[in-house]
Amino acid sequence: MDNIAGSKSSLGWAVQISVVLLVALWLFPTVGLLVSSFRTSDQISSSGWWQSLFPTEQNMTLRTTDPDNEGAQTLVDGVYTVSGNLFGEPGDAEISVWGTSSRAIDVYTPGETADLGDGETITVQANGDYVWTGTEELSGRGQRAFVTATTPPDFTLDNYEQVLLSDNATDSMAKAFFNTLTVTIPATIIPIVIAAFAAYALAWMDFPGRAILIAMVVGLLVVPLQLALIPLLKLHLDIGIGKGYLGTWMAHTGFGLPLAIYLLRNYMVGLPRDIIENAKVDGATDFQIFTKIILPLSFPALASFAIFQFLWTWNDLLVAKVFLIDATGDTTVMTNQIVELLGTRGGNWEILATAAFVSIAVPLVVFFAMQKYLVRGLLAGSVK
Repeated sequence: MDNIAGSKSSLGWAVQISVVLLVALWLFPTVGLLVSSFRTSDQISSSGWWQSLFPTEQNMTLRTTDPDNEGAQTLVDGVYTVSGNLFGEPGDAEISVWGTSSRAIDVYTPGETADLGDGETITVQANGDYVWTGTEELSGRGQRAFVTATTPPDFTLDNYEQVLLSDNATDSMAKAFFNTLTVTIPATIIPIVIAAFAAYALAWMDFPGRAILIAMVVGLLVVPLQLALIPLLKLHLDIGIGKGYLGTWMAHTGFGLPLAIYLLRNYMVGLPRDIIENAKVDGATDFQIFTKIILPLSFPALASFAIFQFLWTWNDLLVAKVFLIDATGDTTVMTNQIVELLGTRGGNWEILATAAFVSIAVPLVVFFAMQKYLVRGLLAGSVK
């Protein structure tokens, strides 16, 4: 009875576990970016994102108040004194050990006094309160203290404010966001429109050379993208397109058309023949059949390719580098902006995490919003 058609497979549990593991592996780095985008650089460098809800131990370099500031230094009984809190104000952070040199950051415990020489001393408490004294007037930018402190979880929106609202061109992720939309939306719509017409012709219209065209489309799927970049750029420069949005749209259209035509043609050829033949008997033209019958029935396949094309163009860096990036940076896309941030702000991991999450947030929304159409397209055989 186990071999009867339609019976439930005994390996169904293995498939379900595999799917859960794949989804978890896919979401793991995304969740990490999301959590890290709300953390500070010190927290990111001291603990993993999965520990963000728990207190963490951090090594920090803090500085006392500048004694040259007005009112910062007082003279009591012949002793010059500067006092305050290393953290700015008392909080939940607790210092376990501290030191006055980067080579010995754990020499003193809270409450102990360090001799700085020349009659100067400093005392640091567990909550960060300090008293810096000297027999002569204190000077300089403030005394550094190297502390090891346990800090509570801390989440902030400052990272998003700096990434999305900064006036600095290097940090202007908002401008790069709209530039990416300007590239992605036309680069998704144009190949779908062209491929839909071509797929219908290759699936349901008889004309000489159709089989050769289908073979050429399949052959174009194996052409490396990198092989065509320089010749295509030279062609764009020769015909006057140059580096700009139009050239980028055309490049993405050319690179995406073979797969689009292949997927849509395979889907359309599997549609019921009787419906199309009955429409022709009733006097419908090919254009009417295409617009009123084929397109509505092919919506799952169209949506499936739209998701793939959108994700590819949104996350693309190579095509944008070759066909779009200019000296002024006015057309910089988000992937290139992240590369720039990585080069100029390699130590600010919270900014990089925020920028990276912003760049993948839109594709995630698109994917989950259209996943039902993607599933329908896959189950219907749009991807073979």
